[in-house]
Order: sequence, then structure tokens, then C-alpha cells
Amino acid sequence: MSTQNDQQAREQLIDLAAQFYDQFELGEIPHMSVPTRTKNNIEYDEDSDVWVYGDRESTRSANSVRGARKLLKAVYTIEFLADQLEQDRSSTLRELYYLSESWDNEEAQFNDQDESNGLIEDLEIVSGVTREDFHMRPEESGATIMGPLHLREQTRRGEREIHCQEDVGEGGYQIPNNPDTIEFLDTDADFILAVETGGMRDRLVENGFDEEYNALIVHLKGQPARATRRITKRLHDELDLPVTVFADGDPWSYRIYGSVAYGSIKSAHLSEYLATPEAKYVGIQPADIVEYDLPTDPLSDSDINALESELEDPRFQTDYWEEQIELQLEIEKKSEQQSLASHGLDFVTDTYLPERLTEMGVI
Repeated sequence: MSTQNDQQAREQLIDLAAQFYDQFELGEIPHMSVPTRTKNNIEYDEDSDVWVYGDRESTRSANSVRGARKLLKAVYTIEFLADQLEQDRSSTLRELYYLSESWDNEEAQFNDQDESNGLIEDLEIVSGVTREDFHMRPEESGATIMGPLHLREQTRRGEREIHCQEDVGEGGYQIPNNPDTIEFLDTDADFILAVETGGMRDRLVENGFDEEYNALIVHLKGQPARATRRITKRLHDELDLPVTVFADGDPWSYRIYGSVAYGSIKSAHLSEYLATPEAKYVGIQPADIVEYDLPTDPLSDSDINALESELEDPRFQTDYWEEQIELQLEIEKKSEQQSLASHGLDFVTDTYLPERLTEMGVI
């Protein structure tokens, strides 16, 4: 059964399509303006402490064949989404790409999934409705939580309560596509530790780090999905839990931290909904590589270019990040989380994390 939110989302989509018809009636060439989604068009919002889109816009206009095709695809997608909401169905981003092949106008069909993903992002921005409210899902991210959290979630068979330590196996509680359907009932957690890699997440769970330090271990699975960032923000905002990010010591992992803390370029229109500006970076820091004499790999040319780019990235223009990135460029080395095992399997939970988290004022 569709909800009031579904009806509102459907109405906003139909209003968007109606704007094209209104433009026709006024003798205007149909068009749709969206913020330019590039690093040069994100700016710091002092009110929300996150990075949002600036004033630069790109216009999708029917004054060219290419522009007309984009608007045609938008109209077909709006119709599909409106029908989906009316029927209380859902689909994945991948399915949308393949579904378009059944549309009666070949010009409306997508050339690849990047194109259909980009259009969904455009529709989110101009309609003010998130893809979760469109009932669009990404492919399963498999991100999980392990720790002392009691919650209630909606299932096909109604509500159920779960404790994310006592009622789950070693894999933890799998984060649903839309975490706003979860109700937090109680927690004994003192902080959140968001972890990049599966190997490190498993090490922490096996060593009982979540129990010993009352930590909620959130597995990011590399670049975190929107659902992972959303539930992390909700846990911080609603339960007043500090958020820390533990990742590899390379420029790509620093961007993982940046997406958790400040938002990503592709979803800057949702930064206030997804980002946690108070999140702190645990490591691996370039300083750790030196201090703990960790096993390393040399920086590649692309690593060096990425680090130099981050020095210009507004998300990393702080004294801390400039110092760490310049140190890494100086030593020309990078290191993985699991390189800490060179000091023994328990080093990360017995020494490294307790020392770093104490130094950061988290524990």
C-alpha cells in the first residue's frame, strides 16, 4: 500500500513533467536546469558545515537533438517512476537501465547505466525528492553494523526488533536501502568506528573490539553507499555518538572519509541528509606509516596526482590534512589498514586503535 510520502513524491514528479508542457504552451523551448556536478562547483556551507553545489548550472534544453533526447528520456523515466509509486513497487538502478530497452521510443532508451544513474540524480535535484522516495534501489551494498544497538525495522511480515550484537551472526546487521525506516530503540555504544575494508572489520569483530570498547563497527565496504552514510549520520545526530573513520593510508581512502564527513560531488545536493561534518579520521595516517614503521607500497603517479588534487579540494583544506598530505608526498609511500598486522594480529585492537582514539579524545 502506498504511503503519503509516496503520493507526495509522485505529485512532485508529475509537476516536473507538467513544467515541460507549460513551457510548450508559453512558446518556450522545453528545458531543465541542474547544478553542474563538478569539484569546481561545490562550496562550503557554513550553516550546515557540509559541501553543497554552487551557482553554476547546466541546462538540458530541447534546442538541440542531444538536449531533446535527454528531456525525452527524463519524461519516460518520470512516467515509469510515477507508475512504480502508484503500484507501490520498487526497482534497482540497474533494472531501470534494462527496462528502458522495452520503451516504445528507441530515442528514450539509455545507452549505458551511467546515463540512467545520472538522470535519476538530475530528477532528485530538480524535484527535491530522493531516489529512495522514488523507490529506486542501488544494487545491494552489503554494508553492515556490529555493536550494542537495539533497533526496530520494517519487514514484509511487519515490524521486528533486532540487537546488532546479540541477534546477529559474525556478519552483523545488514543496513537496509532506506535507513529512515529504522527506529533506534536503545544503545550502549560510546562511539561509531566506520571501517573501510572487510578484512579489518572482521579482525575487529573477531578480537571483540565492539564489546570491549562499546563501539558500533560500521563496515563501509570501500566508497560507502548512501544508505551507509545516512544511517551513520542518523546514529550521530539522534544518539549523540561520535563518528570516526578508519581507512587505508592512501588518497582514495581519504576521499572515503571526505564523503562520510562532507559529502561527495555526485550527491552534494544531499550533503545535509548524508554527511556527518563532525566525523574524525583515525587513520591510517601518513604519520602512522613513519611512527609505526609500517610495510608500504610506493606512491604511483595517479596517487601523487590525487594527493595534489586533494590539496586543492575544499574538503581537505585544513591544517591537519595539509600536513598529512604533504608528509605523504615527501615520504612517497602508502600503507593499508592491515599492514598493522606486521606488529601482530592483536596490535590494532590492543595498541593502535586505543592509542589513536584516546589521542583524539574519543575514548
